[in-house]
Amino acid sequence: MLLSLGLLEWLRRSMIFSTVGAAFGTAKAGIGIAGLATSKPELIMKSLVPVVMAGIIAVYGLVVSVLIAGSLHPSKDYPLAAGFIHLGAGISCGVTGIAAGYAIGVVGDSCVRAYVHEQRVFVSMVLILIFAEVLGLYGLIVALLMNTRATTLGGCD
Repeated sequence: MLLSLGLLEWLRRSMIFSTVGAAFGTAKAGIGIAGLATSKPELIMKSLVPVVMAGIIAVYGLVVSVLIAGSLHPSKDYPLAAGFIHLGAGISCGVTGIAAGYAIGVVGDSCVRAYVHEQRVFVSMVLILIFAEVLGLYGLIVALLMNTRATTLGGCD
């Protein structure tokens, strides 16, 4: 019981990583938006795309944590192997969330600053942001596959 609680604590901490990535992406892109707002405030709404995409990264971590927590039952035994698989699922989603949030923040800041001078860069910005977002989606897919494997070990539902 104590060992499984330790693994669950690590799982919860690893899920925070995706939120950290989303927060970094939002903050970094927000700096560019603040710079844009001083010279061309009419472009603010289109420039919010990086902030929205960074927020989606946190949702990936939330989905994985809810699925893993929902599959656990205190009345059933929790195998050690399932705990490590759940830990790996949380870390895979969290670390890719940090990478995606960083990429979205850097691209969002740079492209929003370029958007002030040339509006044709908007389509390129969205495409690059989509590729950065996919990094987090890969981690979500891996975490879902790992969670499915852990539920077949027993002790999880």
